[in-house]
Amino acid sequence: MVIPIIDQSYWKNKKVFLTGHTGFKGSWLSSILLHAGAIVTGYALSHPNKPNLYEILNLSAEMSSINGDIRDIACLQKALNSAKPDIVFHLAAQPIVRESYNNPVYTYETNVMGTVNILECIRQYGNVRSFVNVTTDKVYENNEWYWGYRENDRLCGQDPYSNSKSCSELITSSYSNSFFRNSNLPAISTARSGNVIGGGDFAADRIIPDCVRAVTLHENIIVRNSYSIRPYQHVLDCLSGYLLLAQKQDQNKDKYEGSYNFGPDEMDCINTGVLVDEFCKKWGPEAKWVSVSEEGPYEATTLKLDCSKAKTVLGWKPAYSIETAVEMTVEWYQAFYNDRECKAVTSNQINKYWS
Repeated sequence: MVIPIIDQSYWKNKKVFLTGHTGFKGSWLSSILLHAGAIVTGYALSHPNKPNLYEILNLSAEMSSINGDIRDIACLQKALNSAKPDIVFHLAAQPIVRESYNNPVYTYETNVMGTVNILECIRQYGNVRSFVNVTTDKVYENNEWYWGYRENDRLCGQDPYSNSKSCSELITSSYSNSFFRNSNLPAISTARSGNVIGGGDFAADRIIPDCVRAVTLHENIIVRNSYSIRPYQHVLDCLSGYLLLAQKQDQNKDKYEGSYNFGPDEMDCINTGVLVDEFCKKWGPEAKWVSVSEEGPYEATTLKLDCSKAKTVLGWKPAYSIETAVEMTVEWYQAFYNDRECKAVTSNQINKYWS
């Protein structure tokens, strides 16, 4: 698979500060940056899940890792000033919709004030060149449209998680307009990605980790909303968008900064039942699923992204079909549960993507 749009040489010796580096996407992004020769500093709380990808890959041996809460601005400022970054990616968040109903105050404190804190630290430091705030496809007011949301559609997530991320978008825009207008650095953008799958996600209430947990326990996979349509994509596809955006806006702030959707092509926006079918096919005959009706908090039925802007302006495109994304995901988990070296599997998947 050849992805010519990413210039790996750009990242050689770049100082990168990454919040939320111990999470699923943060661990993959850290691995990619380290492969490209970047000098990476991460800032996050210790990951609550055991196992977790950050520890499986032993990333602490290759990067500087600071244990800190995104809500603690003094600790965050000290860490950022010490790292002296050129590029900052903000991924630290409370990322689970259902958890946001259980703990809305923590969700808003983390996702809203966390964004204020990282932007304020960047403003006080003064030498960051490029900043990407990673939000979500759920920032849009959901009208159950069968077409994809565009970057200029109304922001108004309904549940506490989605709404907190809508607020994070507005805060980023306010800081950009108030403090970093015209040629003032850094270039600032937000990245809205679809539902990401890939090896090493062990979070609760996510469909692929739920599938993996069920089959390894020899249980049926329970699917709550099998007809819900989501923009599923492999983690490497969305991270390639973040990297490309950070690079291009550093090289030309006026042309590239803004908000971008990163999601799959239209044909790969599928319902959850189809995704689980594909998972079962790739995993093997022991994987089976059942649909269970369950009273639960509101979740949108249909959600798609229009990624025309990223494709046209940045020259980005997803490389993997949903079939390939699931195949690579299953490969990773089967390696993990068969006691194979998952760091090698991760490295091979990264190298394959950019080779």
